[in-house]
Amino acid sequence: MAKIVALAAYFYQAAVAFGLLIVVAHLLTPSDYAGYSLFISISQFGSIFCFEWIRFACSRFYPGQTPGSEALERRALTIEFAACSVVCLIVAAASIVLSVPGEIALLGGLVAILQGGSDLHLTMLRFRQEFRAFSRLQGSRATILAVGTLAGAAFAPTFTFTVAGLLAGYIAYGFLAMLLTRNSLREAAAFEPSLVRKHFVYGSVAAGASVIGLLAPLGLKSILTAALGAEAAAGGLLALDLLQRPFVLIVSALQAIQYPDVVARYDREGASPEFRKQLGDYYSLLAGLTLMTAAGIFALLQPIGQLVIAAGLREGFLAAAPFVIGLATCRALTFNMLPTPAHLRHRLLAIFLLAVIDCILLNAGALAGGYLGYVGDAALMAGGMVGAVIAMVIGVKVLMSLPFDFAWQPVVLAAIGLAVPVLATAGFGYSLWISVVVGVIGGGLFCLLGLYSYFVMMFRPRAQS
Repeated sequence: MAKIVALAAYFYQAAVAFGLLIVVAHLLTPSDYAGYSLFISISQFGSIFCFEWIRFACSRFYPGQTPGSEALERRALTIEFAACSVVCLIVAAASIVLSVPGEIALLGGLVAILQGGSDLHLTMLRFRQEFRAFSRLQGSRATILAVGTLAGAAFAPTFTFTVAGLLAGYIAYGFLAMLLTRNSLREAAAFEPSLVRKHFVYGSVAAGASVIGLLAPLGLKSILTAALGAEAAAGGLLALDLLQRPFVLIVSALQAIQYPDVVARYDREGASPEFRKQLGDYYSLLAGLTLMTAAGIFALLQPIGQLVIAAGLREGFLAAAPFVIGLATCRALTFNMLPTPAHLRHRLLAIFLLAVIDCILLNAGALAGGYLGYVGDAALMAGGMVGAVIAMVIGVKVLMSLPFDFAWQPVVLAAIGLAVPVLATAGFGYSLWISVVVGVIGGGLFCLLGLYSYFVMMFRPRAQS
């Protein structure tokens, strides 16, 4: 039950983030929204660059294998976070020399630190199996950050006030997190430098792939802005911001619930027949639900564009959105499913190289799309999508390095569920509501059949046993 509540918290976070982006895009001018979008990407990059290796180390080593190890691990993680926070502030201050406005540099550094700290705290709660506290704080963080951001934008609809509201939200959430967990995570322990070395060796390589993974969309945003200008690129930037988030959050939720059991069985049994079945079911779940997510977004894309997106951003958003959906689908699989064997076998070089290949091909594809076709949102995103597809095909070699028994039926049904709204949009583009009805009903039917297939796959064996 606690895991189901944790899963619901992820979906709630996705819904809040989706609504927040739509409202902010309405409140800000296109140029201010472009600045806000780039700020969020850069602050996320700074947070991952400075703190992601600590979070990876936490997910691998915390709380430890013995009762006394938890306090030692937490002490080391806390000191690592404090040291990296200082580094983050130094980098933010140094960026002023590169003509970054002082208030933006300070806001970016503080947001990166608070984001990294809140992510680390939530990871520690999850691996302590405190799912109730985790779920409460996960949902509270999404709500508080949304309220803070909207309050800043409503007070003065400018980039600076919107970001200041986001920072205020992080500060308020920090006080709430300390209040709700004041009776846990308190045991004192001595500092052991050997733990820092262990954390850094493992976490830095794994985090490097995450940093490169974030560089890919950041580079794509930079290409869009440079090629089209901030105002003209705002619609495409909104599509990138809005349509990638559901994939990231849904896949993260599935991994939080399913992946620890896969790791535990592999460490216990190796590549046994039972493990191959469990690994194949895990892959099937990731692939199928990723395709269902794409199907749902594509089926509702036109009414969202016409009824929700601000008029000044609508044309660019709708031009880029179909290709962003394809790009996000491929990258969700490339980063979360394809490198699984490398994670299980600790082959970190394969993880790192796959991230590099994805980053290079995504941005090279966008540049090629702009060079070969008309320089616009659609051409640039189409090129990026082609690059993401090629990277995914290359990553299949990593996936096949560890045997698994794949459950095909629900994935095939999900693929048909995606094809229906895509074909409906192409075939009935002149009639919005015919396209939507065909896409929603037809795609929804096949996706429901796929979900039923997953239900049978996951629960019927338990009932029979």
